[in-house]
Amino acid sequence: MKGSLLALVIGAAAIAVLGTSYALSQFAFVATWAIAGLGLSLILGQAGQISLGHGAFLGIGAYVEGALAVAGWPAWASFPLAVLVAAAAGWVAALPGRRLGGMAFAMSTLAIALLVEEALVRWEGLTRGAAGLAIPPLQLFGQTVSGPLGQFVVSALLLLVAYGCCRRWVGSRLGRAWRAVRDDEVAAAAVGIDCGALRSLAFVLGAGMAGLAGALYAHWLAYLSPEQFGLQLSFELLMLVFIGGVGRLSGAIWGAAVFVALPQLIALATDLLPARWAAASGTETMAFGVLIVLIILLRPGGIAGGRRQGRREAG
Repeated sequence: MKGSLLALVIGAAAIAVLGTSYALSQFAFVATWAIAGLGLSLILGQAGQISLGHGAFLGIGAYVEGALAVAGWPAWASFPLAVLVAAAAGWVAALPGRRLGGMAFAMSTLAIALLVEEALVRWEGLTRGAAGLAIPPLQLFGQTVSGPLGQFVVSALLLLVAYGCCRRWVGSRLGRAWRAVRDDEVAAAAVGIDCGALRSLAFVLGAGMAGLAGALYAHWLAYLSPEQFGLQLSFELLMLVFIGGVGRLSGAIWGAAVFVALPQLIALATDLLPARWAAASGTETMAFGVLIVLIILLRPGGIAGGRRQGRREAG
């Protein structure tokens, strides 16, 4: 309840300061990144697996949706296909997870991210390579969704659906099995849980969520280029989840809000920084790093988790 009230206050303040149209467009991006964060929360927070290439699945969903939209496909058909292709890529990426664990599995996801980024550059017939791909506005039920209000409504509705699915999975026997694997894989295997299959399922569902976020991102940005989906995006998604709170699904939403707001705050603060700092390309990354350190020190469980949960998880 307190979190919902705080979100409403922050949203009202953002509208008052930024203006309705601009604030709604930013809220649409918050909802979009939150969907991607929910997928990573399933992989990291529930199944206990580190994914260093989650941005690749977002890129796959974006390019599948972009290519289908350019070809004239309706959104009701192209969006599910973007999710399915990203989920299939997640299944392929999770194959090593049936035998590997820990950092070995994380490194395999890193390799997948590098392969996807290179494929996006070289597959020029589909992605237009480094020249980029222009995406037409979203067509939904015969209507063009191009304004900030429409973008926000579509993103918010899909976020509600994604959040509801994640809540259902986490609260079911599947979620309990994930947490058993996360907490003690040996004990989970001893009671008959197929740890490899559960890790793979978490990866498939998480990749599908990223594909959905990528499909939205393609239309809201209206232009795709392979460098947008490099390793930096994957690391930023990891930071998003850690900032919001790995152990809570709502942490993906809070982390997405920070992810969208921080560059805006940095842009506003450039006038107060020395000229060489304001012009530095790594200022945003450094700010994320400082924020993560502060959250680890002050709220180990993330924004949504708070102090008590952080201490309990750490213990």
